[in-house]
Amino acid sequence: MKNITILGSTGSIGCNALNVVEKNPERFRVVTLAAGENVIRLKKQIEKFRPEAVAVKTKQAALKLRELLTPKTRVKIVYDIEGLKEVASFPSTDIVVSAISGSAGLIPTLAAIDAGKDIALANKETMVLAGEIVVKKSRQKGIKIIPVDSEHSAIFQCLQGHRREDLHHIILTASGGPFFKFTESQLKRVTPHQALRHPKWEMGKKITIDSASMMNKGLEVIEAKWLFNMDIHAIDVMIHPQSIVHSMVEFNDGALIAQMGIPDMKIPIAYALTYPGRMISELPRLNLIKIKSLEFYKPDVKKFPCLNIAREAGMCGGTAPAVLNAADEVAVSAFIQKRSCFTDLPVIIEKALSKHRVVYHPSLDDILQADLWARTETEKIIERMVK
Repeated sequence: MKNITILGSTGSIGCNALNVVEKNPERFRVVTLAAGENVIRLKKQIEKFRPEAVAVKTKQAALKLRELLTPKTRVKIVYDIEGLKEVASFPSTDIVVSAISGSAGLIPTLAAIDAGKDIALANKETMVLAGEIVVKKSRQKGIKIIPVDSEHSAIFQCLQGHRREDLHHIILTASGGPFFKFTESQLKRVTPHQALRHPKWEMGKKITIDSASMMNKGLEVIEAKWLFNMDIHAIDVMIHPQSIVHSMVEFNDGALIAQMGIPDMKIPIAYALTYPGRMISELPRLNLIKIKSLEFYKPDVKKFPCLNIAREAGMCGGTAPAVLNAADEVAVSAFIQKRSCFTDLPVIIEKALSKHRVVYHPSLDDILQADLWARTETEKIIERMVK
């Protein structure tokens, strides 16, 4: 029996992780959960999985959750960042599913690592913001970081049984999002409603917009750099509309190995939770005969400049990726609120990066300060653009 903590339990990844747990009660037990302010969904999760403790974002959310639960429900409710850290480092937990959206996932994930917990990592921002710190801490603690993102899980799986020194190249695949075939003039008229309709995956709003702009793939390039100790120049991206090949690795001898499967996040989640084993799945099997063909294209970085902006921030290193991520979060929020256009996203992010003085080999405090600075500066940029 493996004891599990899920950070971000009410989000897409969190709900899929709980689905895997529910179908395998003899293998997994939920110990703690963390959510934002969706206390209605969290209440149902508490009643079904009976965790020992849960964390929510605010004191108000904690009070509301307690009111919703019956007096007989025995669960400790904590809140704020200290509450998140408490559930992330819960003594009886074996593995923590890090699935909080955005930079908010960094601190609780670091708390879990400090407590010696293995990490099933779905929060790419942890690596984007603080990859150098995370890698160092995980080595010191002797813990495993097993990627949950479909692309990084694919790379992780392709590398099993192979020597890392034989790895020559990583190829991340991308669906292309809903605007793969759009012209530049069409992109200027994109609405939030259109951008939130991903052709293959069901995800949260932020990651769906990032997928549409290709920023998500740029963030994944930075994440892959740290997860697999690769130079960014050795990490490529290919558009693959079918989302069947989840990523590939190329070895020094020219051999190319791909991991394929239906586009369902329960597969990489289950693999992370059972690694190095695999569980029997009730999901539909991949039928290549029915699919017939698999297509691959080079990304159009002129139409989708966010990919190269992220690459450059990753190559720069230091606090640049933290500024990239924070500026993107603020810019995406503004787009969803219709305060800016879809094609403004890369312009806003690039302006924020150009104003930042990079700190190399940053401390956690340096990273958090850069994040805060970037949010304030990006709001100013957006306000000036609106005027």
